[in-house]
Amino acid sequence: MGVGRMILFLGVVWTLMLAAHIYVVRRLIRRRALPRWLRRTIWAVAIGHALALPGLFVLMRFTGEGWADGLQAVGWVSAGVIALLTVFMLARDFLWLIIHHTDRLVPGPGLGESRRRFLQGALDAGVVLGAAGVAGVGHANARQPATVKRVQIPVEGLPDALQGFKIAQVSDLHVGPTVRGDRMAQVAAAVNAEAPDLIAVTGDLVDGGVPMLAPMVAPLGGMRARHGAFFVTGNHEYYSGAPAWCAHCADELGWRVLINEHALIEHDGARLLVAGVTDAHAGRFLDAHRPDLARSLAGAAPADVRVLLAHRPEVAPEAADLGFDLQLSGHTHGGQFFPMTIFIRLAQRFVIGLHRVGRMWLYVNPGTTWWGPPIRLGTTQEITLLELVKAP
Repeated sequence: MGVGRMILFLGVVWTLMLAAHIYVVRRLIRRRALPRWLRRTIWAVAIGHALALPGLFVLMRFTGEGWADGLQAVGWVSAGVIALLTVFMLARDFLWLIIHHTDRLVPGPGLGESRRRFLQGALDAGVVLGAAGVAGVGHANARQPATVKRVQIPVEGLPDALQGFKIAQVSDLHVGPTVRGDRMAQVAAAVNAEAPDLIAVTGDLVDGGVPMLAPMVAPLGGMRARHGAFFVTGNHEYYSGAPAWCAHCADELGWRVLINEHALIEHDGARLLVAGVTDAHAGRFLDAHRPDLARSLAGAAPADVRVLLAHRPEVAPEAADLGFDLQLSGHTHGGQFFPMTIFIRLAQRFVIGLHRVGRMWLYVNPGTTWWGPPIRLGTTQEITLLELVKAP
């Protein structure tokens, strides 16, 4: 991301979180007869919390240390709660606006001051309890194992040898402060139970360095497929030391790391090409990792099916023009939890699931775990099992 962009990004994050804290606290303590010392304490805690949240990105460099993981776990959970509190408070203010104007328009004495105070207090309590309850449900959803979703990909002219060829895709694992090795063991066991022909890991494997996270990632080395596992980098690899992770994935996990290159697989007399492109922002960190789709096909022999692994789905139009049959991506998390599930659809053309781009199929995995707040609302954690079938 570069120092300048990182400062800008953290500045935007801090500004939004600070505004959310001020809005929520101001609305909750307004008109309440609280001692001055208590008001000042509440404000100090809220502003301090908002100021500290961008530090979570710095703490990622210390992931694996007990104190850093503890702080990150608390910080990410509280950030998710603040986001939900903000949404509930906006809904509360909108509802109160309706009640207030309806009361003024309806003939008669109206609600009266005591009833108005009671309703305001009840709505405020609903904000706090509602946000806490929804956060609890979202956290419980996130703690559930990833589900296996089966998707058929119809391919024109698919040879008989590739009929039923199975690709297991895992994406956005984000091994780090709140995603640990036990979850990776669950993922590996679920993948192996499907006996795939090929495994695709489409980026954002980690949030932290190799020395700290290697033991947590180790269970993924037990994933097995007839033609092995293939890996492409996501943006978070470049925050965590991409060269070291690429070497670790190749040497210790036994994966084929595709850095703007391809591999040709022979499967019962048929040929399947697997290409991989680096993350769209990789060039800001390493010039040698600058994404180059055309280069990923350089010198490619003819193949019956061409599959592209790309962390971000936005490269799909270019991939379709280059003649790929299928692209596997992640990155979006499907928004992960409300209200981001709405905002992500405004920012991204391809958010989740199967899409047709020209003659190419694009599948966007919503994430096999989570990033940041361990909350899932309106989305699921997924291991995708894609099966190639002949198009009608």
